[in-house]
Formats: sequence, structure tokens, C-alpha cells
Amino acid sequence: MDSNPLLCAAIANHITTSPQQRITFAQFMEMVLYHPEHGYYSSDAVKIGFQGGDFFTSPNLCADFGELLAEQFLQMWEILGKPVPFSLVEMGAGQGLLALHILKYHQLRYPDFFTALEYVIVEKSPTLRQEQQQRLQDLPVRWCNLEDIPSEAIAGCFFSNELVDAFPVHQFILETGELREIYVTTDKNEKQTNAPYPSFVEVTGELSTPQLAEYLDLVEIDFAQSGYPDDYRSEINLAALDWLSIVADRLQRGYVLTIDYGYPANRYYNPRRSQGTLQCYYHHRFHDNPYINIGRQDITAHVDFTALERWGEKYNLKNVGFIQQGLFLMALGLGDRIAALSDQQQPLLQLLQRRDALHQLIDPTGLGGFGVLVQSKGLDKTEISQPLKGLTLPE
Repeated sequence: MDSNPLLCAAIANHITTSPQQRITFAQFMEMVLYHPEHGYYSSDAVKIGFQGGDFFTSPNLCADFGELLAEQFLQMWEILGKPVPFSLVEMGAGQGLLALHILKYHQLRYPDFFTALEYVIVEKSPTLRQEQQQRLQDLPVRWCNLEDIPSEAIAGCFFSNELVDAFPVHQFILETGELREIYVTTDKNEKQTNAPYPSFVEVTGELSTPQLAEYLDLVEIDFAQSGYPDDYRSEINLAALDWLSIVADRLQRGYVLTIDYGYPANRYYNPRRSQGTLQCYYHHRFHDNPYINIGRQDITAHVDFTALERWGEKYNLKNVGFIQQGLFLMALGLGDRIAALSDQQQPLLQLLQRRDALHQLIDPTGLGGFGVLVQSKGLDKTEISQPLKGLTLPE
């Protein structure tokens, strides 16, 4: 398989120098995706889009996704009393397409808002940051690390699209009813196979941190209940909680908008979803083996939105609403855009391609089934009472 030998060697070295000759799956996934030199997101391996990519996101389809989000951001600005600046902080901006679509739309349609806007991108990948800077060089955007933003410095909205699913997750398994963590170690038989680089296998052990059990208490999941089969396995995303606590601290007043694929906890940890949600993406194919194509493929896990809601409450984030992406975009006007296609004088092929792109954004079996979570902080009663357009479904 197409693994990066240098990254495999670095992971193997980390394992052999660890006290028990093993690392958690979260540590393995962190290195695979974010190793400073050889990680998938740190190197030239990351590729997004239809041509030669490993996966695509909503902004790759058309500008409408960003333009409809722009309408929602405009309303948020109005609800907050039109503060200057109004900060939009995009976390994990991919190729910069979403930022491009949002800013161009505001510049064209809402110049007053565009003037008041401060657009900030938080991007961990140096490769993607370079691509963003090239694409957005003519627009007012600045880049920074999340940790560099001062406490309670932001009035506006922190938002992300398909970010949280790429955070490293701990994996666990039920063995004779007991919760055990899945660790990664080197394959002791590799020397017999003359493999060009180290390979890895799983072992199980006690939980690496009490935070894993605390997480399950937070989302009210009890694996001691009947119904869970032996060898049931799934994931716990502690990194998502760490991230959200930082975001909540940096936000003075405004919103947090999180778009991603995932479920509430009772669906995430359904006994019938017995192999978890971990998926790997390689050249637009997906599979569930993270131990091949190391450093050359994306690894993701679905998002537990219940955990984000309840953890956010601990940090003064109030739940505004949770909705499917398809319904969210329809409430913001996507239906009107679909209806307007019949009046447009364009070549038939272009019309069909545009119609297909818009329908993909709302397809409940695909992008339209993504979750949209909105949380707020620091709003007064009058501001809280004003419903967001994206969460207001037509009668």
C-alpha cells in the first residue's frame, strides 16, 4: 500500500519509546494527520476536490453554500446590533473556497456589512494555509492560531465546516462487558515479511484517562446496559471538547456554528452501530482501515453533537438549535434558487449541472444530512428571542 515510510518510522519510534510500547489510537491518528513534516494535513498529500482529490466538501459543489451562510452571518450581525468589527472566524478553511464565496457575496450585496467585517482563518495545515493565502490575496483576511486569540476578544461568529470530524479520536471496545481502550503497537511479525516500512496492529488495555468515562457520563451512555454486543467498538472525541472550550473562552458575544456529519449520542452509540464510525478517504474511495496508506489518506470519525451541546453549556454556550444541513439551507433560501433555475437562459447542460449541485447540498442521504449546531454566548434576552433564519422552517 501507499504509506509514507518516514511517517511510519516516526510512529514506530514513538511507540518503541513509550513506556508500554504502545500509543492510544488518538495519538496514532494525531501523528498520521498532523505530524509537522509528514502528516496528511501537514504535507502535500492532502487533496480536496473532484479532480485528483481524496474527498470533496460543500464549497466544492458551488458558491451557493457559502452565499447562503453569508445571509445567516448578516442576520447575526444585525441581531447583535451591527458591531464594528464583526469577526467571522473560520476554523479549518480547506482550500479557501468557502471564505471566497462568503466574502465576494458580502462585498457585492452588502457593502456596509463587508466594511464592518473582520475575517479570520484558523488553519493548522501549512499546505492548505498557503493555498488559502494565494486564493484570497485580494480580500481582507488574516490568519492566526486559535490559541493566539485573546480571551473574550471576539464579537461575531466562530464557524467550521467539516472540521471536528478530523480531530483525533480515542477508540474503545467492549470485552466481556468491560470497556477497554484500543492501542496501537508495532507488528512484531514484520521482520519476517521484509516490509519496506513498519506496520502496526491493535492491542487492548485499560482506559488511558478517566476523561473517557467522564465523557460517557456527560452524554448519558451506559454500556453496562443490555443490548450492546461483545466486541462493540466506537470512538470518543476528547479533542473536540478541548477545542470547544477554547472557542467558548475566545468568544465574548455572538455565535458558534458547527457543520459536520454526525449524530446525537443516542444514535452515535446505538448498539446496532457496532463498529463505530471511523472512515478513511483515499482517492474518493472510503474504507475503515487506518493502517494502510499512512500519511496518504484522510481519517475521520462522525461527530457526537450531544457532547458538543452539553460541553458547551459548561462554558456558557447556550444551545440555539440543531438542524439538518438540507433544512438549514432551504430556510436560508436554497429552494428559491432551485425554483429560479426554470427562468434562467443558460445552456441545458449548465442548468442541469447547477440543479444537480444544489440538490446535492440538500440530499438527506449525503451532504443534506449533515448536522448544523448553533450555540450562542453573551446575548441579552432581546437578542436571544430573535430566531435565526436558518433554524426557522416555513409553516
